[in-house]
Amino acid sequence: MMNGKEYLESLRDGRVVYLNGEQVDDVTTHPAYRNAARSVARLYDALHDPETAPTLTTETEDGHRTFKFFKASTSAKELLEARDAMAEWSKLSYGFMGRTPDYKAAFTGSLGPFADFYEGFEDNARRWYKKAQREVPFCNHTIVNPQMDRDQPLHKNKDVFVRAVEERDDGVVVSGVKMVGTSAALTHYNFVANYSPADLGEGDKSHALIFFVPMNAPGLKIISRQSFEEMATKNGTPFDYPLSSRFDENDAVIVLDNVLIPWEDILTYNNVDIANGFRPKTGWLNRYTFQGCTRFAVKLDFMVGLLLKATEMAGTSRFRGVQANIGEVISYRNMFWAISTAMASDPEEGPNGTVLPNSTYATAYRTFAPTVWPKIKGIFEQVVAGGLIQLPSSSKDFLNPEIRQYLDQYYKGSGGVSAEERVKVMKLIWDAIGTEFGGRHELYEINYAGNHEGIRLDALKMANTAGQTDQYKGFVDKALSDYDLSGWTSDDWINPEKELQKAMSALS
Repeated sequence: MMNGKEYLESLRDGRVVYLNGEQVDDVTTHPAYRNAARSVARLYDALHDPETAPTLTTETEDGHRTFKFFKASTSAKELLEARDAMAEWSKLSYGFMGRTPDYKAAFTGSLGPFADFYEGFEDNARRWYKKAQREVPFCNHTIVNPQMDRDQPLHKNKDVFVRAVEERDDGVVVSGVKMVGTSAALTHYNFVANYSPADLGEGDKSHALIFFVPMNAPGLKIISRQSFEEMATKNGTPFDYPLSSRFDENDAVIVLDNVLIPWEDILTYNNVDIANGFRPKTGWLNRYTFQGCTRFAVKLDFMVGLLLKATEMAGTSRFRGVQANIGEVISYRNMFWAISTAMASDPEEGPNGTVLPNSTYATAYRTFAPTVWPKIKGIFEQVVAGGLIQLPSSSKDFLNPEIRQYLDQYYKGSGGVSAEERVKVMKLIWDAIGTEFGGRHELYEINYAGNHEGIRLDALKMANTAGQTDQYKGFVDKALSDYDLSGWTSDDWINPEKELQKAMSALS
């Protein structure tokens, strides 16, 4: 496993990254990425820290040390330990970095047990499973097609979607574009697959691909969105933007322009069934929701603490209505930790002696997390209210002796809290929910697991597949069988007619 220094060095590999019309020479030094890169480096350093390594790492079947979630779990105990490892890593970014290396471990950690699913490429799956365990690489993924002519058949967008354009002895040449590569500029590999159907139609299977590609592969280009980290650097200081200036997971579109994918990095080719089935049939859905729910729970720990501190500083923490709102946020926090625990404690059986996080509870996380984050944001906006915008423009205002006296007098908090302390907390909250970084996080949480209808339909489909809907209807049928037009069908209850007949008999 690499350490933080080695991770940063690994990013200086000639990758092609574009931002604001220019190609970025070195993402580890560019103001748009450098602190986010160092935030990831801290994760790798934690793997070697004597204090955190026992929580984060375990030994593989081959005797290597690896992050616990990169290894397939064989018991509820191991799943809980993997959960705690993911939580430990997430705490280093207060839950604001969602696509850290353990996210894609949700997929690579299943490649060993589910290798036989990848018909014709089983050895590749096993090799990537072991490779990921040894190296703990940082992978991004792009499995969504661009939002372009979605009302048209897939084959009409053939020239846009990633597809095979040439088959060679040493691999397959692919071209096309994919979204959204979160943290792509800071990763080692791009994982490419399909969330939507892989069959382009009209017998064209060129879109039915699953593969890994290095981020410095010739022909691969990363087109980044605007950098909130760079904006924070230009517009203020860490005091003003404590989250966006170091935890911005810059999202990107990945362009593959005639990129060669060696055969050993391919998991399926021209196989529509496998390309369409990898997500529900190989444990990835179970595992990525496990990581996502755990990370979200850590984030809510942080938000509860922020709300508590903000209301204490405003002198409103003892107001009944404020306390009720705080209690609601705490309840959300408790719910997602409970879901995470339940996913591990009541696992599903996987292949080859492995277990998977419970998918039924995963559907609850996928459905409720997108609705909970906007509610929490709304509570902050209602409870903290105007305090979030009644702030000095910059930390530099505190360094100006002409206005410092006014800041100290008029911006202070309750209970002897200084203006500097209070403004520091308010700026942190604003960065979490009010800046462009905060706006991106709201969009991220709402769309994390898919579109709002799809995640609910998945809950129904999975319940149907597991036979749960039949059980639920059977439960109702049992209640319906207790009575009919003649009354109760069991002697456990007394029918009104029988009671009347009994009374009449007594009178006669």
